[in-house]
This record gives sequence, C-alpha cells and structure tokens, in this order.
Amino acid sequence: MSDAVLFDARDDGIAIITINRPDSRNCLSVDVREGLRDAWARFEREPGLRVAILTGSGETFCAGGDLKEMVSTGMAVPPRDMFALPYDTVELSKPTIAAVNGYAFAGGWMIAQACDLCVASTTAKFAVTEVKVGRSSPWASPLIHMIPQRIMMEILLTGKPITAQRAYEIGLVNRIAEPESLLSNAIDLATEILAGAPLSVKAARDTVMLATEMGRSAALTAARAAAEHCYNSADAQEGPAAFAYKRTPVWTGT
Repeated sequence: MSDAVLFDARDDGIAIITINRPDSRNCLSVDVREGLRDAWARFEREPGLRVAILTGSGETFCAGGDLKEMVSTGMAVPPRDMFALPYDTVELSKPTIAAVNGYAFAGGWMIAQACDLCVASTTAKFAVTEVKVGRSSPWASPLIHMIPQRIMMEILLTGKPITAQRAYEIGLVNRIAEPESLLSNAIDLATEILAGAPLSVKAARDTVMLATEMGRSAALTAARAAAEHCYNSADAQEGPAAFAYKRTPVWTGT
C-alpha cells in the first residue's frame, strides 16, 4: 500500500485505516482512492480482523472529491467504481466505523455514511456540498434510512454544514467525543462489537441491512434465513453454556 492510506492491523482484531493526505485535506485523489480500495480488500481477506475504523490524518476527515482532477479531466458522470465504498463498490462482510475528526464534506460525508457506525469529534462538521459546485450526490439516497426526509432535503438543497452535535441529534452519528479521545472512543465501540460472537454479529448486521431493503414481511423471512448459520454454530452452544457456568465465552466463529 502507498502512504496515502495507512493500515494498522491490531492484534485485537481491529483494523485502523487512515487517509493520510492532510496537506490536501484528505481529498479523494487517485492515490487515496487506490489506497482505500487496497485497504478494504486487505481488511476483508484477513480473518483475524473483525472490525475496521476509518479516519483521517490531521484536522480533516475528508474534504471530498479532488476538484482539480475533475477540472483537468472534464469529468461528467463519475465512473460507477470510481470510489471504494464499503458494501457498495467494495464487497465487505464485516462491520465498519467512521471516526470523523474534522470536515466530512461531499465525498467525505459519502465515505462516512457508507460505514456502519460513526463516532465524531466535537469539532467535526458534515456537509453535502455538491449544489455549491454544480455537481450531484446520488450516493446520498440511502440517507433516507438514517435521517428524516425534511432534514435530508435541507441538507442536500442548501449544502450548508451541520455540526457534530446536530449530526448526533438527527441520528447520523452514534457517539461524540473530544478530539483527543476520538480514536479511543471508536476503539471502545469496536471492542464492544468484538465481544459478541462473530456469526451473531454478522447475522445482526445482515438483519439491519435486509430491513432497509425490504418490507416488513419480506425482511423477517430473509432475516430468519440469514440467522440459520448462526443458530446452528458451535458458538450458539458456547454462549448459553458460558452464561450458565458464569464464565467468559470463547468464540470460535464456527
């Protein structure tokens, strides 16, 4: 991997992925895009890594797309696979957390939104700024499953930033932390996920995503099917046994 995106594979099963172009406000330049694609692929293929945290170096999470590149290439509609988005253009089966440490504008909002969970610094700001530069934001459509329609409408139509506190109030952000403790808070959240049985965590994530894609009855049917592997696993016997004998469960993911 290049130094545009740093990858820290921790022994506890957490991968920390850091966009490392603070001099350009971590914009989604070619080297950052390629670095993110490599990082997500590495996270998915390494079985010892179970949760990933995405953050930015310096005081900005990600300022969005590389506008200079758009000008020089005369870019119209971006290629479908231009950006490495978890669960969209990149296939992932594990949970992800965005640790937003500053501006998350346009494409920065996009990649934070693509993650399953979000922890934000008190100094973070979020904005979908495409209307300010004559571009569009079709990637924002899943927001309707996260925040109310009228709030989404205002954010997209005005392009005005919102604070971390406002993002928390509308449900875009899970937790807020002081800047110096942002990463440790994200690690705490990841650790809470790691405490769960791996197949149970996967089934839980699948249930949430199925529920956003389907109506109630169809989602229930699909979620029951997605849960069968978990119910039939060794961990499904280990969990109740550990509880009954008052010991810590030993998860095997099988």
